[in-house]
Amino acid sequence: MRTVRAAVVNAVRDAVRVEPLSLREPRADEVLVRLGASGVCHSDLHVITGDLPMPLPAVLGHEGAGVVEEVGAAVRRVKVGDHVVLSWVPYCGSCWYCESGHTHLCEMGYVKSLAAEVFTRDGGAVGQLAGVGSMAEFTVVPESGCIPIDADIPLDSACLVGCGVMTGVGAVINTARVEPGQSVAVFGAGGVGLNVVQGAALAGAHPIIAVDLNERKLGLARAFGATHVVNGGAGDAVAALQELTGGRGVDVSFEVIGSPDVILQAFLGTRRGGKTVVVGVAPATAMVSLPGFLLPLAEKSLVGSLYGSADMARDVPRLIALYRAGKLKLDELVTRRFALNEVGEAFAALQAGDVARGVITF
Repeated sequence: MRTVRAAVVNAVRDAVRVEPLSLREPRADEVLVRLGASGVCHSDLHVITGDLPMPLPAVLGHEGAGVVEEVGAAVRRVKVGDHVVLSWVPYCGSCWYCESGHTHLCEMGYVKSLAAEVFTRDGGAVGQLAGVGSMAEFTVVPESGCIPIDADIPLDSACLVGCGVMTGVGAVINTARVEPGQSVAVFGAGGVGLNVVQGAALAGAHPIIAVDLNERKLGLARAFGATHVVNGGAGDAVAALQELTGGRGVDVSFEVIGSPDVILQAFLGTRRGGKTVVVGVAPATAMVSLPGFLLPLAEKSLVGSLYGSADMARDVPRLIALYRAGKLKLDELVTRRFALNEVGEAFAALQAGDVARGVITF
């Protein structure tokens, strides 16, 4: 056992506190990681607000990168000293989804990691958000949840590949399979939405239309590749999309907020035969209502995207290579850096929309 400092949420809507916790040693198929950086994501905030139910208390953070400190006896893919990006969907490699090439939908890896009980306080278990718990000085995760990267990649940029970048870019490349010249709308220009925008730019989409209520975020969307922006509070966003696409609507729309009302907007703004991809996570109790006749008669499709439909072992190196080539913006996403004891300020900045991505550095 070692004592580590970690950002803990003890109850829904309770203030996040930095507390000393006990962390056990890694078991046979596990890895001890010394964190270098952790992104501050809306999913963490949803746990605090209760919109994303999770057993509490829990260590926050699921978007992390660090250095391997110790490995369990059976670990073969990583070694002590490796720099790694953490994945919040570790895969078992043997379930139906893994064997069919959909490791991000693994039935067992995520469940097993949630039950690992690596953190304790006064003898009682403290959970890890998404089986990661990256807002801590150290964490223990499954081997398949560690993706090695080159040691010269800055950890405060690399950590973003662990969630926001992979979720956004992957939704475009893997889930929607956007083709060059297709029109794209992105509803929500926050941290993940900006990565949908730059994923669309990488895919050669045109036009790329960002929709948001925040003018600052719309400005960032332009910097990340949006060709047009629409302030959803200044008029009818659906009409704006139709006007920009010859009256049809876009080929592919992405909802990156998690709002049932915005999911409906994205669906209505999609052309006949087009695709609406839901990336944002709505509150667990929310229901989505759509005009059902448009599904068959307009041949529209509505699909979810989990973790950008990514194979992390394959896709993390690909995104890092694009970053090295200057084609993927990572450094530009990091608006502010916070120390661990400033975690409250980091969440306040997230709620206020003041950051593309805030990052806690260790």
